[in-house]
Amino acid sequence: MFAPGKGRYMSRPLPNYFLADLGADAALSPQIITEACQSLRRNREQFLAPRSTNGLLRVLADLGEAWMDPDYPFRKRALEEGPEATGYSAPTLTAGLDGFFRQLTTDNMQALIQQDLGAAQRLDGFSQTQGEIGERRSAWARGPELMAHITAGNLPNPTLTTIVMGLLTRSAQFVKCARGAALIPRLFAHSIYDAEPKLAACLEIADWPGGSEALEAALFNEASLVTATGGDETLDLIRSRLPLSTRFLGYGHRVSFAYVTAESLNGRGAKKVVERAALDVSAWDQQGCLSPHVLYVQLRGGMPPEQFAESLGEELSRTEDARPRGNLAVEEAATIASRRAFYEVRAAHSTETRMWSSGASTAWTVVYETDPLFQFSCLNRFIHIKAVNDLGEALRHAESVRGRVSTVGLAAAVDEAPPLARQLAQWGATRVCPLGRMQSPPITWRHDGRPALADLIQWTDWEQ
Repeated sequence: MFAPGKGRYMSRPLPNYFLADLGADAALSPQIITEACQSLRRNREQFLAPRSTNGLLRVLADLGEAWMDPDYPFRKRALEEGPEATGYSAPTLTAGLDGFFRQLTTDNMQALIQQDLGAAQRLDGFSQTQGEIGERRSAWARGPELMAHITAGNLPNPTLTTIVMGLLTRSAQFVKCARGAALIPRLFAHSIYDAEPKLAACLEIADWPGGSEALEAALFNEASLVTATGGDETLDLIRSRLPLSTRFLGYGHRVSFAYVTAESLNGRGAKKVVERAALDVSAWDQQGCLSPHVLYVQLRGGMPPEQFAESLGEELSRTEDARPRGNLAVEEAATIASRRAFYEVRAAHSTETRMWSSGASTAWTVVYETDPLFQFSCLNRFIHIKAVNDLGEALRHAESVRGRVSTVGLAAAVDEAPPLARQLAQWGATRVCPLGRMQSPPITWRHDGRPALADLIQWTDWEQ
């Protein structure tokens, strides 16, 4: 059923088409990085820059359809090798990858281009919007010659999105993966090679330890644009090492939370709200910036916040049976055990704290508190439930993370959602979505409030 290529590269190991294929012990040098970048630019000029938007959309949409096929060799390999390489269980990987590739359609990508650039053919050459026609002006949106991406290692989907954006902007790309996090990007790159080798020749995937300054300096000297995802200190360090002429886009650490209204918990709808909350807590094992740390639950609903917390624990237990959490390092498990012990002591001495958890493991934990102060989770399906009177109270107690909030999941009745979304926007939230979809942003999502595609390009205006 899978359309692109024939999956002919599925022998073990993968063929050495990308630097990451050489293995962790490969001896990379600044000269190798420099030569790879120069080859990427030459290949882009020959194979990618002349491509039409419609042609690229067809290739990407076919890849999206292929990756949704259970028999597609690259997908099968991702689910076979992914649990050991990424730490996520196969069901968690399946849900996460399906969430990405399901959106890789021609209509969705055309909507992205239209939204960010104003016209469907902006990347093909000079074109005009209705307003520009009257001004006798046209514009061309052009991607950088070579983009270097410094990616985080917690989730694969942002890296896949980055690759797609780079192809749409006709940019050669050098993707430097976090150490040990290259498997899924490698497989996606190989699937591109399987479909169209000339496109894959404009893409490089590499994997080396962080802090390899000589390798990174070689990469930064060649790149037209550098994007990076990581902690604020890491981004500041990268920015300080870039040539003055090199553009930089940094995506720093963000947190997310959810708000559940009392009205949404009235009647039979309460069960659905609990299920959606469990989906957001369990997606990608709560590792992404879009995962909730806290669920604020409004008082005076048909299901009180304490009962909501208990029901969420029951739902997370069922989720663990269907989509088990990945295995943890000893240090991570110890952190959860220590945090649990803290709340057990608090619950033993106060009726304002309660805790529910998986008995024989650290698979999931729900902590309920009447104190509405925002609390960072230790992640890995460890969630805080806080009782509040209204959204205003929740936001006052989340003031410590204001300006660093990526997503707010919202469970609300249809008539009460608009004013709540407005209140959240005025407070500074850059994305408000229905509860249950926090970790599944659309491809048109404006990352941290910025246009994902338009951020990458440079405009040329032609005044006639």
